[in-house]
Amino acid sequence: MSADIFPDEEDSVIAEINIVPFVDIVLVLLIIFMLTSSAIVRASIAVDLPSAASAGSAVSSTLNIVLNDNGELFLNGDPVTHEALGAHVARASWKDEDLQAVISADKSIGYGQVIGIIDVVKGNGIKSFALNIQREL
Repeated sequence: MSADIFPDEEDSVIAEINIVPFVDIVLVLLIIFMLTSSAIVRASIAVDLPSAASAGSAVSSTLNIVLNDNGELFLNGDPVTHEALGAHVARASWKDEDLQAVISADKSIGYGQVIGIIDVVKGNGIKSFALNIQREL
């Protein structure tokens, strides 16, 4: 007779999804992704960057301009001529007004060539730019 007083208490099946283990797994995967993503290096043009102790990191909305030791110019990994750089920069800055240019020049490149690229970048609508350097360890 005592079994009839609370009939649903012991015989009920737990039909809920326990979300805590799922959240634990997702957080572990997120941490693993964050740790490994910093170790992944994109295939890029070989540039011997100058170094400084106060190097920072670049923002996500960037236009990457690389000047290698042979004087070849690359825009976001694609080769571009010095004459066409201005048109490409103007088009990119028109699409995104907050675009920042990151200029990477080999340390063997003359100061004048880097200033020329800065003039092209600023003259075509990019409001802020950064010079890419390698952090001294």
